[in-house]
Amino acid sequence: MATFKHISSKNADYGAAEQYLTFEHDEFTMKPTLDGNGQIVPRTGYLISSLNCGGEDFAIACMRSNLKYGKNQKREDVKSHHYIISFDPRDAPDNGLTVDRAQALGEEFCKTHFPGHQALVCTHPDGHNHSGNIHVHIVINSLRIKEVPLLPYMERPADTREGCKHRCTDAAMEYFKAEVMEMCHRENLYQIDLLNGSKNRVTEREYWAKQKGQAALDKENVSLAAAGEPPKLTKFETDKEKLRRTIRTALSSATSFEDFSGKLLQQGVTVKESRRRLSYLTPDRTKPITARKLGDDFDRAAVLEALTINAQNAVRAAEKPLPKQEYPRSIKDRLQRNKAAINAPKQDSVQRMVDREAKRAEGKGIGYDRWAAVHNLKQMAATMSIYEESGFSSPEELEAALAAASAGLHETTGKLKAVESTLREKKDLQKQLLAYIKTKPARDGLKAQKTEKARRNYREQHESEFMIAEAATRYFKAKGIQKLPASKALQAEIEQLTREKNSLYNEYREKKENVWELQTVKNNIDQILHREPERGKGRENER
Repeated sequence: MATFKHISSKNADYGAAEQYLTFEHDEFTMKPTLDGNGQIVPRTGYLISSLNCGGEDFAIACMRSNLKYGKNQKREDVKSHHYIISFDPRDAPDNGLTVDRAQALGEEFCKTHFPGHQALVCTHPDGHNHSGNIHVHIVINSLRIKEVPLLPYMERPADTREGCKHRCTDAAMEYFKAEVMEMCHRENLYQIDLLNGSKNRVTEREYWAKQKGQAALDKENVSLAAAGEPPKLTKFETDKEKLRRTIRTALSSATSFEDFSGKLLQQGVTVKESRRRLSYLTPDRTKPITARKLGDDFDRAAVLEALTINAQNAVRAAEKPLPKQEYPRSIKDRLQRNKAAINAPKQDSVQRMVDREAKRAEGKGIGYDRWAAVHNLKQMAATMSIYEESGFSSPEELEAALAAASAGLHETTGKLKAVESTLREKKDLQKQLLAYIKTKPARDGLKAQKTEKARRNYREQHESEFMIAEAATRYFKAKGIQKLPASKALQAEIEQLTREKNSLYNEYREKKENVWELQTVKNNIDQILHREPERGKGRENER
């Protein structure tokens, strides 16, 4: 689940960025870590490269460019932009992500989305919290030293010009997040939907407040332990965390908005609604905290949905218990329905049994055969347990469930391919449209020429622009496009398609896992009953 973060800096010392990337720093104070001799400690296992620096040091190249164009000379100027792509810790063991591969992805991302900027790309093998997440730092000089094509996130002509500065707008961040998600899909890495918010929205400020508060609490507990006193608290919570916990507690048992408001009021929290938006006022504050700052779980729509579900569950519990489903949606869901949700990747519940006769025919030794015998006994027990608990009364019912699951997988695959095809077409159209828009000054200049000779000379001087415009025009005619779409509307459509693709991709992976599980159980049942597998079937469901 790669995440994307942006930090702007007004620090005129460009060397400080490179020092942070290559030497250990205290994440609380942001000061370099010193060893016993007072020397700064270099980081290990990282990779770093520079782009568009002309063989010079990044800091020197940036300062030289700033002097050349007369930019970034004021104290209030944003001198650099720092982007961070953090990959899921599971990507290394599960998907083969390495520092080299992450560095290559970071360099490709930088060249594609920040062309014309002097940049540092550095990959660290671990985060400050030692979670094992490989992450890439991209630091760019805010000044652009080359003219670049008009990219989808750019809104003004100045965003492409040499000597102008990079702007990180809301639209740009939406675009970058969509591109990070697309990169994770393409590279088969874990990812989350970065465009639709999060259940708990933790800002950078709140995150570091929690880290510092926890460090102070740990230090205080050490002092209490030395004095022989028990610690009062072991886990530090920010004010927002306490508020989230209070809201969730009230929401878990409330069945109406009035009930929800009353339960919060008992805890000293007042919930307010204004323009269909919720905010929460705690006793120690004079200004309420909006639901948007807490997370998507606390906005009006999510709260009303939870209250509706609570009310429906209360009515059903009063009437009669829910009937047991004849077939679970997934064997894995059935096995884990009573377990607490965890973030770690799920483990396979059953594995395929080994054909010992075939393996002996291949020349496997007695040691392998003994292992296979024990393995088959374990998988036989697990398979029969799952088969009976799932409600299958015959192998035919299992085959019917597998066929239905396969049909659902093929249907989702078709939808996913259709959305991917549409998304590619829209991106091709966007590329041609942006290229065509950029040639508008040249086309307008041609119309301003008074004589045929002047027009001919003008076309020769701007031959490349007219070639691009004519190629785009041929593309529009071939696609039957009579009226060109607005670039912002087209970008919004691409973002919507990206979200739809993300949702379908997650559904596809879930259904694929379900089909694989059912196929494994069926293969084991066939082997237990000494049934011959049907020819032409089963292979298509293999991983």
